[in-house]
Amino acid sequence: MLPLAFAGMLSISSAAELNPAAVTYKLPDQIPWSPVDARGAQNAVVVGDPSKPGFYMVYTKWTKGNHFSRPHFHPNDRYIVVLQGTWWVGTGPKFDPEHGTVPMPAGSFVTHTGKQVHWDGAKDEDAVLLIMGEGPATATEVEQK
Repeated sequence: MLPLAFAGMLSISSAAELNPAAVTYKLPDQIPWSPVDARGAQNAVVVGDPSKPGFYMVYTKWTKGNHFSRPHFHPNDRYIVVLQGTWWVGTGPKFDPEHGTVPMPAGSFVTHTGKQVHWDGAKDEDAVLLIMGEGPATATEVEQK
């Protein structure tokens, strides 16, 4: 009888309402994704505004099929958690997705140090990231070697 009583308590608790003064949230289907480029990459800003000063958090989805950024840097440190898939990261101005990247599987934590050249993307599967940092988050491309 105890398991049935416990199951009943679970169904009641899942119908609870949250105080919006205490907790705000968006369910996955309520998060607005926007296209980044013609190859299918997408961003969804979840906290702040990366184009303005202050803290921000952005989901980024890299699409499979050797979809990579070109060598670039950001003015500030950025902190990245790989949420899904494998994200591939390279450093320096030499752009070589096949031989110059290191795989970061889901669960990995990466720091992109400000003003240091890197490039990144997805190979044979989509990769979803959570990127956090202090804005403004600009990207400056560098000459490829």
